[in-house]
Amino acid sequence: MRNVFYSFHYGNDVMRAMVVRNQWVTKGGQKISGIVDKAEFEEVKRKGDAAIKRWIDSQMLGTTVTVVLIGEETLEREYVQYEIRKSIERGNAILGIHISKIKDAHTGMTSKRGNVHTIIGRRNNMPVYFDDVCYAIHDYIADDGYENLAFWVEMAAQSMGK
Repeated sequence: MRNVFYSFHYGNDVMRAMVVRNQWVTKGGQKISGIVDKAEFEEVKRKGDAAIKRWIDSQMLGTTVTVVLIGEETLEREYVQYEIRKSIERGNAILGIHISKIKDAHTGMTSKRGNVHTIIGRRNNMPVYFDDVCYAIHDYIADDGYENLAFWVEMAAQSMGK
């Protein structure tokens, strides 16, 4: 069983993330971290930046894979970038999954596909791009994430010797 941390843009993509989470639970997937309800997130958010980062750090404890659910603006978000950097520091495998084709439960709309060639940091004064740190990047709808997510997570973990 894998402990998985999910990173996503809460404001824009929480409904799409919930689709992935709910399908993951019905399939008997691994333990999930990083997906919370609105009330819990708002409580942490009110406590400020340091509290949010402490919460993220605590959610990552015991995880071996970070799944970044990529929406239109995900990789540009400060806390998503923090989560990716922390995942790299921890040695977590990083798996990217486009979720833009999942319809939002409230609006019934899809969103634009996020750019994975986004700078997430710098190393030796050179930019580090998200697509360079991922084991793989899949599309949840086109690549049948409902059936394949567990396999993708396992392959990512094994790629890091986990």
